[in-house]
Amino acid sequence: MAVAIQIKDVPEEVRDAIATRAAARGQSTQVYLRALLEREFRAERHRHLFESLVGRRSLTLTAEDVVDEVRSGREDDE
Repeated sequence: MAVAIQIKDVPEEVRDAIATRAAARGQSTQVYLRALLEREFRAERHRHLFESLVGRRSLTLTAEDVVDEVRSGREDDE
């Protein structure tokens, strides 16, 4: 389910810079900012995944172990 987010008191120069970056990519400001938020969310999720694997570093980590860790991380986000 999508929700609306409103940000107040953004300085004009920040808004203008974001609008310029969005236009350079052929995107609306809304699409650009949504993608930026989604990238930030994924980066944080990946960071948590990597941290959970740090103690398990070995050559014996199977693909199934990695899949289990990824799935548990996704379940934590829900």
